[in-house]
Amino acid sequence: MRPTGRLHLGHYHGVLKNWIRLQHEYDCMFFVADWHALTTHYEEPQIIEENVWEMVIDWLAAGINPGSATLFIQSRVPEHAELHLLLSMITPLSWVERVPSYKDLVANSNERDLATYGFLGYPVLQSADILIYQAGNVPVGADQVPHVEMTREIARRFNHFYGKTPGFKELAEEAIKKLGRKNAKMYRELRREYLQQGSKNALEEARAIVSGQQNVSLGDRDRLFGYLEGGGKVILPAPESLLTELSVMPGLDGRKMSKSYNNTIALREEPDSIEKKIRTMTTDPARVKRDDPGDPTICPVFALHKIYSDEKTRDWVREGCTTAGIGCVDCKKPVVEKVMEELQPIRERARQYEENPDLVKSIVAEGCERARNIARSTLEEVRSAMGLDYR
Repeated sequence: MRPTGRLHLGHYHGVLKNWIRLQHEYDCMFFVADWHALTTHYEEPQIIEENVWEMVIDWLAAGINPGSATLFIQSRVPEHAELHLLLSMITPLSWVERVPSYKDLVANSNERDLATYGFLGYPVLQSADILIYQAGNVPVGADQVPHVEMTREIARRFNHFYGKTPGFKELAEEAIKKLGRKNAKMYRELRREYLQQGSKNALEEARAIVSGQQNVSLGDRDRLFGYLEGGGKVILPAPESLLTELSVMPGLDGRKMSKSYNNTIALREEPDSIEKKIRTMTTDPARVKRDDPGDPTICPVFALHKIYSDEKTRDWVREGCTTAGIGCVDCKKPVVEKVMEELQPIRERARQYEENPDLVKSIVAEGCERARNIARSTLEEVRSAMGLDYR
């Protein structure tokens, strides 16, 4: 996440709840993308440092467990920047120019000048963020899939240039023989099917054959994986998109919750402020008087009921609104209660971190150290492959 402001319910329902689940299923790494924040907020450096620590507190308060996941700050792992530089040497300019979000943001940015070298190259920095940890999966919504696909293309291009050691094909052919006659035949057929038809099923089946062999060395395994895709040794594995269900949290005005719309409820919002914000929400404009019937389908409050209320409560709201049996104040009360119920434990957990900032910094320092150990290992291999490992 980029530290450009306080986290709100949109972040919680759209991202954090998914992170909380994933940390128990995968070896997860969550980082504060402060360099990415500078690509759009380079004129406001004063907000970044404060938001970095506040955001980590929000993560911890929401339920991210530093014992289950690695939490770190991007700029504290300078290997990200070096890999970004090295990858930029082989990334065609046309690839970054065609990224959909780049075009949209430049076209729709009225307040900020995004015609900068850093903003143009941010997709390559994203790729470095992923590839430096040789990540197998990247949790994204459908709108971010193009970024992961570009990362895959960069990884394949890198492996194509730098994974072909002298005699690679001959060594790969020798490694195939070690699979046994039956598996070797299947491997060759599946490789041919993937290279000629692009069959992902064939690729996965061939990978499974290699992975299932106990008598194949790690070096031969790397060669066989690389040979499958027609390249060489897999130095930077191509990641997969781990698609997550898109959860759009409605804001106080019915639009998507976003600080740019000023329609948010912060994760650590005080109860009085929550109640005031929800009680002053606009409703169906046709309900001028208490006894005027309304239409829940155009009411922003009912959008929140879809998130927080059970079917019985939604039916009560729908019936009461359309018949003027309940007023807007009555309709809002259950939402106020549910939002407060959801945020109370988050506020309480946040308090212990607010009162002990050294604990937060210690958690991040440990995460940065773990991240750097992985990043250094990857970068050593990258430097060696690119002829930069001077002795």
